Amino acid sequence: MLSSTFHRITWCATVLGVFVMVWGTACAETPASFQAGCARECITPPLGVQLAGYFHERLAKSVYDDLYARAVVIESAGVRIALVSCDLISMTEEVSKAAKQLIETETGIPAAHIMICATHTHTGPELRADAAVPRDETWTAALPRRIADAVAHAGAAKVPATLRAGAAEVTGYSFNRLFRLHDGSEVFGKKSEGKTTLGPAGPIDPALQTLSAVDKDGRLIALLVNFAMHPDVIGGGKADFIAADWPGLLGDTISAVYGENVVTLLLQGTCGDINHRPHDPTALPTSGPAKAHQLGRALAGAAILALERAEPMTDPTLDAVTETLAIPYYTRDKAFFEELNAIEKKENPTAFEQSLLRRGKAWPYDGKTAAVPVQALRIGEVGLVAFPAEIFVRIGLEVKQWSESPRTFVVELANARVSTYVPDPSQAERDAYGEKPILSRWLDANAGRQMADAAIRLVHQLFTKAPEQQP
Repeated sequence: MLSSTFHRITWCATVLGVFVMVWGTACAETPASFQAGCARECITPPLGVQLAGYFHERLAKSVYDDLYARAVVIESAGVRIALVSCDLISMTEEVSKAAKQLIETETGIPAAHIMICATHTHTGPELRADAAVPRDETWTAALPRRIADAVAHAGAAKVPATLRAGAAEVTGYSFNRLFRLHDGSEVFGKKSEGKTTLGPAGPIDPALQTLSAVDKDGRLIALLVNFAMHPDVIGGGKADFIAADWPGLLGDTISAVYGENVVTLLLQGTCGDINHRPHDPTALPTSGPAKAHQLGRALAGAAILALERAEPMTDPTLDAVTETLAIPYYTRDKAFFEELNAIEKKENPTAFEQSLLRRGKAWPYDGKTAAVPVQALRIGEVGLVAFPAEIFVRIGLEVKQWSESPRTFVVELANARVSTYVPDPSQAERDAYGEKPILSRWLDANAGRQMADAAIRLVHQLFTKAPEQQP
């Protein structure tokens, strides 16, 4: 009797187990099918080039590591998107527009579906024609061709793939570099000519997000990393060498783990007021090559943590949209001219003051309006927003808060450079570096709000589009 009962229970349990297994398999969503390919093209300039990112001359005497245009092409249901990250201080409309035209003509990928951004390394060449240091015109003219070649090679390398979006929280490596004073103003750095600072003037964004392309055998093809932190680590103001800084070392570490053919793109987050330097005493490196390598390893570790637990996406949608905003430039007023007059009377003005004086006197945009492109792309469950300037972190956090995509990557220095910095409107009049009109802020104080609103609006458009409207 007991034996018979036992067999009946065993039989029922077996049937139930099979049912659960089959039901569970049937209910698991099928991963979306994509095609993905990657490539990189060396864009290292010749020695002797002026290094960008400071207000004084720094000539490149050697190459610490090469600079690259790193590209990923993704395709689904006949729709293609190309993402390019360049080891450069910024991206200009002059370069990106020419590159996109080449790409569209030669590959058929629509220019509207291409995003080209910069990592923001401060040990690479200047791109702007009117910057504090001159650019190499020959190298600059050749850059669009190299970017287009990277995309063409990535497209030719496409293989069946799944895409996987992951995230990890990273703290202890990025810090807000602006501080509030008792009078309400803000300063760059914790120490300010004997004045006591109250604390950091803004938050950080601890989210490190990944989008990985994995082939049918489970091998990593390409990795996109979105994280907000200035890459001005390896050389500083005395640098005399070319280097990709920690973004390049991040990619090297990923390749050391997953294979040399893996291409890693840093999609720089909103790091206008974020850098790597801790404010408290530490025995750990705080700058130079040692710090750059530490960051490359640490952030690669966080990226690995994120990508290794990321599930394949089930949404195959690819789409993109751009809105060009009309935003007023900063217009000089009486107080600004009084400040310039005071600088002229100084015996030894600082490099910042000299630059402000030079730029302030020649400012051509009083009463004029800037065309500000804000781009949004949909890659499955990821909404990617691209801004054309260095963006304060609060703006990126606001976009993420109100975004309707399951995961939102906010990318700065993409497609153009309409201003050096775009501060949060609450900080735009507080006078710190990044907020200072003309020296570092070119647009109206409310530009950040307008750009954030546009980004939220565009992501909403992409993620609420009716199925029959999808490309």
